[in-house]
Amino acid sequence: MEQSNGNKQNDGNLQQGNLRGGRLQVNYLDAPLGVDGEEVRFSWQLTSPERGIAPAASQVRIATSEAALQAVRADVWNSGKRRGSAQYMDYTGPTLRGRSRFWWQVSVWDSTGQRTISDPAYFDTGLCAQDWQAEWIWRSGEVVVNDFAYLRKAIEVKGPAAYAKIFVSAHNTMQLFLNGQRIGGWGTPAPTNPQKTKYYAAYDVTTMLMNGENTLAAAAHYLGGGGQNYVDGKPGFRLQLEVDYADGTSQTFKSDSSWQSLVQMPHTVGTPYQQRRRISAIEQVDARIAGSDWLYPGYAGDNCTPAVAGGIGCDAYPMKWQPLPEGRIETYMVPTKLSSPEASDAQLFDAGRVVSGWPSITLPGIAGLTVRLRYSEDLDEQGLVKHNVCNEQSEHYYDEYTMRGDEREAWQPDFSYKAFRYVEVNGYPDPIIPGEHLRIASAHTALEQVGRFRSSDQLLNDMYDACIRTQTNNALGQLTDCPHREQAQYLADSDLQAETLLYNFDAGYHAVEKVLSDFADGQSEEGVFPFVYPSNMDDPDFAIQIPEWDLHFCTLLWKLYESSGDKRLLARYYEPARRMVDYYLGIIHPAIGLAPVEKGWHISDWPYPEVDHSSAYLTVQNIKLYKAAAVVAKLAAKTGRKQEGKAYQAAANRLRVQINRRLFNKKQGKYLDCLGSEHMHQGVNALAVHYGVAREPMHAALASYAAASVWESRTVLSLPLLRMLFEHGHAQAAYRLINRKEYPGWGYMISQGARTMWEGWDDIESHSHAWNGYPARLLQEYVAGIRPVTPGYAKVEIRPYMPEGLSFAEAEITTPFGNLAAGWARDEEQGTTSIVVRLPVGVQANLIVALPAAVGKDGKIVVKESGNLLCSGERSGDEHCNEGAAGSVAGVVHYEQTATELVIGLTHGRYRFVLGAAMAD
Repeated sequence: MEQSNGNKQNDGNLQQGNLRGGRLQVNYLDAPLGVDGEEVRFSWQLTSPERGIAPAASQVRIATSEAALQAVRADVWNSGKRRGSAQYMDYTGPTLRGRSRFWWQVSVWDSTGQRTISDPAYFDTGLCAQDWQAEWIWRSGEVVVNDFAYLRKAIEVKGPAAYAKIFVSAHNTMQLFLNGQRIGGWGTPAPTNPQKTKYYAAYDVTTMLMNGENTLAAAAHYLGGGGQNYVDGKPGFRLQLEVDYADGTSQTFKSDSSWQSLVQMPHTVGTPYQQRRRISAIEQVDARIAGSDWLYPGYAGDNCTPAVAGGIGCDAYPMKWQPLPEGRIETYMVPTKLSSPEASDAQLFDAGRVVSGWPSITLPGIAGLTVRLRYSEDLDEQGLVKHNVCNEQSEHYYDEYTMRGDEREAWQPDFSYKAFRYVEVNGYPDPIIPGEHLRIASAHTALEQVGRFRSSDQLLNDMYDACIRTQTNNALGQLTDCPHREQAQYLADSDLQAETLLYNFDAGYHAVEKVLSDFADGQSEEGVFPFVYPSNMDDPDFAIQIPEWDLHFCTLLWKLYESSGDKRLLARYYEPARRMVDYYLGIIHPAIGLAPVEKGWHISDWPYPEVDHSSAYLTVQNIKLYKAAAVVAKLAAKTGRKQEGKAYQAAANRLRVQINRRLFNKKQGKYLDCLGSEHMHQGVNALAVHYGVAREPMHAALASYAAASVWESRTVLSLPLLRMLFEHGHAQAAYRLINRKEYPGWGYMISQGARTMWEGWDDIESHSHAWNGYPARLLQEYVAGIRPVTPGYAKVEIRPYMPEGLSFAEAEITTPFGNLAAGWARDEEQGTTSIVVRLPVGVQANLIVALPAAVGKDGKIVVKESGNLLCSGERSGDEHCNEGAAGSVAGVVHYEQTATELVIGLTHGRYRFVLGAAMAD
């Protein structure tokens, strides 16, 4: 059985020419199982043992079978030989039919004319709207909050299957079985607004079907309580199995009223919500009811009744295959058992850090005994698990299992993600042994970590690891702010998460695009966004707006474009971006020229900010509006809307003039927090520089002011603060803020034993908040020095910062061309600095190195690459220096030495440079 999320890697195995390797992907996924036929992009990664070998042309061929692909003429599409170095191609052939497998192959020619041909790869299309025959079904026609449905269908398979696919969805989630075997991941499908987009999963079950009777079964869960991180909709389950037989015939099995529903179910219906925000229900499971026989062929069915229509019309929910990977269990952790208070029968366990997922128990059964599992980040004064969810009181953050009485019983409450450090087990009389009886499932969306960072400073290494753990904890079918209290998707939080996500995870593209898609679906008629989405906006508690957060839609979209280079994104989300910006430009006061505080919350910084909000005209809001309007201007220009682009840029420029006129204190040379304020927050001024509102002559002075100020920025404004410092001559000040162990800061969290990042600087509230994970990106980008120059990483800059006290640092990031790595190390005894760079095919880089302290007063330096001399010590006139060095070593296309730095231009390949002072004669 193959999963629906397309995470099976196809290395492509390009052979014959100078170009080799190659990961073949369709829509940025490996062998996806449900591609929408309207927008298909093929891409490939390449390697070469020779530096400087570049693709010069490519050709994609598609066929209905692997055999047809080998024919002289592919029977679906042949792109023809297309000139250019692009390592992707968009499909422009005839409409691809649904529910089909297609085979494809790419040929690449290098600059010498040699051709390489990949091994065949495949992708599947999903069900087209007209192909859906399955009905939405449920156990009854009644809508019940926190409901479950156990559904089954015996089917007769009439012979060997050549190809069999299941297409399945539920509202809200489901767990699927075929002949008793679990299929798929967790948290499926991911949450959306079903009236706009309803995800389904697809599974290849060709090898799982048996001749004769087979049983399809599912346990489905409906929330329906108006919670914060989903849309209620109606309960339903929908499945369609398409079987193509070896004899050429086909058969469709579908959910309808012929399915059976269990009357008595192990799960209790209508249990309380675990959080006050109504995110997940208590799982109360009685194993004495139903057992597992209902999952298998031959079940008598005496506990069954016919399923009924689920109250959802066949076309009510627009179906879309889910490109985001499903949830998975990354690992099972063995917790530490803690001592319990003398007066308590509870058994306590410590996972060692905050983890998203659930406990898993395997215990000798005691018939009728109920075991309760309670969760928290904290312990109370007695040493028991607190009755809370993060910082919010809750008596219901637990799950319960009533035992059947088997020799050994295994169970895990896996219909929802919990997040906790501590587990308290109540009700079981015998000692529970960690690892044997209790494990912790670390579970989340299946994001593959491909980035890394290591250095000579363990604090930085621990900080990077904590950032990565925090991000994986908060990928739960959507990018969540925290994995326990809210599990909610915010625009600003997602924008901050995207920093580390897009550098370190291979599914970052789909995770970030889901945020954009969800908020586009949730956009109001007037153009503004909900404060979180998906959500139930009918509830007053969730019908909130944060104008500053709305404006992050544009910067998040641009960030994803810069990471991927995919211009299709700009066209796809231009309208929601434009409509949002139009709203805020439309409320600008005609006399003042600034956008005023309007409805909703207004957050310039968070948490516990010190920015002055006493005026109706906030500086941060107006700076973010300027940036959003400037982004829309670029979107318009890049999507062929030149006149609209000019109009939005003019609007942005007018706003910039008014910000500098009304919110800038000329006497002090700093930006005010708001109109009429006397406070000039360092983060507000950093944002003005970072987003280009401040005039360039002011950048140096504002950066110096921020560097000399007491650190008053919180999580939101510390990102532009650090970027401004790194990029405007104060790298040392920025590094000290990251690396400090004193309060406040990320280093303080780590020094206090944190293994995930907190919500803010203080040891309160959430201890796993993903928006505080961006130091991982800053370490890779500034300390190791890896930075994109053009969208999609075709050109990058390697500019390492080598602070005093750090002897080495190295990083690796993901790019559309493959992984890119860079690192440096100092040898104090030898007086040399080594720099290692690995560039994938398709990427060019400028390596920019500040001249090391070992350089003599005359500026002489020796530079070698893999033992080959680039510069012998003279700054000019030497055949081994400056432009004379370019071409003397393969892959080096430019060499320049100034009074302060070296600039070395590189094509793809692996490099090892050694820099040192020239030896005296």
